[in-house]
Parts: sequence; C-alpha cells; structure tokens
Amino acid sequence: MLALAAGGIAGLYLVHQVTAVAADPLRASPFVSGSPPAQHAMSRFHVRWYTVTLLFLAFDVEMLFMYPWALVVADKGAGAIVEMFAFLGVLMAGVVYAWREGALRWS
Repeated sequence: MLALAAGGIAGLYLVHQVTAVAADPLRASPFVSGSPPAQHAMSRFHVRWYTVTLLFLAFDVEMLFMYPWALVVADKGAGAIVEMFAFLGVLMAGVVYAWREGALRWS
C-alpha cells in the first residue's frame, strides 16, 4: 500500500513536470479568462465592497442554518419556529442597519 501511494505521488509529480506552463511560477503572468489582468492583484477595493461581502456572508450563514432546520422543524414543533424567526429578526436588524447607514446605495 505504501509503494502504491508513493508511486501515485511520483506519478502526479511527473504529470506536473510534463504539463507545467512555466518552470518559474513567479514569472508566469496570471490571467483571467485568457486575457491579461487590467490591474495588479494586490490593488485595493472600494470600502463599500466589504459591507456587501459582510451582508452576503450573513445571508449565506442564514441559509446554512435554515436547510438543516427545515429537516427537523416538524419534529421540534413551535419552539423551532420561534427560534428561527428570532434568528431572522436579528439578521433583519442587521439589514435595516446597513440600509440606514447607506451600505446598499451605489451612488
């Protein structure tokens, strides 16, 4: 089993050496869909994108909790429904705060 694992790893290294585009990856130019990049990879983003990202993560975590909740809500009863609406209320308070602060305005 050890020889098989070592052979697999050696085979992957061989495939990499044969198919590698550039010997020095730091000299190879990054590309997006075949086009050269329009700006440097370490360029700064506008601060508004961080707020949008946080809102996206909040709703992503909401869905992360809602899918398993949907499977057990019938077994848990009304308490589970109250807890989910409390959770959604906290998220809605965050959205209202972001809206009030102008995070959803693009101009």
